[in-house]
Amino acid sequence: MPTTPGITALRPADAQRRRLLRTARDVAEDLAADAIARDLAGAPPADETARLREAGLLAALTPPGADRGADWRTACAVIREIAAADSSVGDVLARHYVHAWSGRFYAPHHHAAALEEESVREQWLWTGAVRAPAPHDDTEGLDLVLRRRSTGYALNGYRSVDTAVAVADQIVVDAVCAATGDVLVVRIPPGARGVSVEPARDRLGQRVAGAGEVAFDRVAVAPAQVLGRRPHDEEATAPFTALAEPALRLALCHVGLGIAEGALTEARDLSRGGRAHRLPGEDPDLLLTYGELASAAQTATAVVDRATEVMARALDTGAHLDPEEPAGVAALVATAETVTSKAALHITTRVLELADAPGLDRFWRNARVLTAHRPVAHRLRSIGEHYLNGSHRAVAAAFH
Repeated sequence: MPTTPGITALRPADAQRRRLLRTARDVAEDLAADAIARDLAGAPPADETARLREAGLLAALTPPGADRGADWRTACAVIREIAAADSSVGDVLARHYVHAWSGRFYAPHHHAAALEEESVREQWLWTGAVRAPAPHDDTEGLDLVLRRRSTGYALNGYRSVDTAVAVADQIVVDAVCAATGDVLVVRIPPGARGVSVEPARDRLGQRVAGAGEVAFDRVAVAPAQVLGRRPHDEEATAPFTALAEPALRLALCHVGLGIAEGALTEARDLSRGGRAHRLPGEDPDLLLTYGELASAAQTATAVVDRATEVMARALDTGAHLDPEEPAGVAALVATAETVTSKAALHITTRVLELADAPGLDRFWRNARVLTAHRPVAHRLRSIGEHYLNGSHRAVAAAFH
């Protein structure tokens, strides 16, 4: 079909991005319709996962390849769209996408490619908890152990997982090999014999994310389930592998942005609808407050978008990534985390003063849980050390 003069036809990648974002908006509208009721119920995300799978988002949000997957920029936009409607589901999708990269981060190329193709074909949902390499060897502190068997390994121990413990298709964890001391990254189907899950109950926020504890009791791990080695410390980590932890943190920044944007949008709609708790829509004080909150959200967005662009370029570079580059990427991600955490907590607190409506408090609760385990002061010191000294160790420490 001929194009209109002066208008360039969309490239296939652009058209695919638009289709994916349109699908994400449709799913987000569906999730928003019953978000409050599902938050109150706090059930494992079985229905939510089914919605994502039926919409094709689980298959779409895998690493980009020939005629499959999504690039980093597009996937993050999808995650933010979903998170604005329901941050628990955004959390599930963010961790799914990053853990689906595990093959590229840890495994040989042919292994990673086969795994991604199977993930798309089977529409797997990924989750996991892989610890970042520490500044010093800490393998004795690992809570999972692999013991050699004639046909592979047996996995024993416990691990807390933040999403989808009861509904995932693949759980990615790291465990120390008792025979060699190597830390190996493995993928485990939750339905495997010896795997049991205990969903977290009565969480303050992110109630539908499906967090919980996973126990492994002599779980058989075949050689094909071993993705590769996770280095003991950051000095021994390959540049591309070093992106694994910052990538997860950055994807969660988009969840945090979604929370802030969702809270601000819902409060605005309440104010426009004449149900404001305190002030009418023309009041200059109300306008000032919304201006402040909108500016905070836009500032956080600008910082996160910059980190997203730098991360996207680093991931595109792949194995040829410069050894110095991951430290700079990680510093930007730590900055994005810091700014997003402050903005999300500030916005979700202030909107409670602007509108009185059932369920509006869920945004603050979700932001609080999402940011609770990453102290701002610790990150700021690490960012400062990297800025002053260019320290790789400091940036790695920011994620512990």
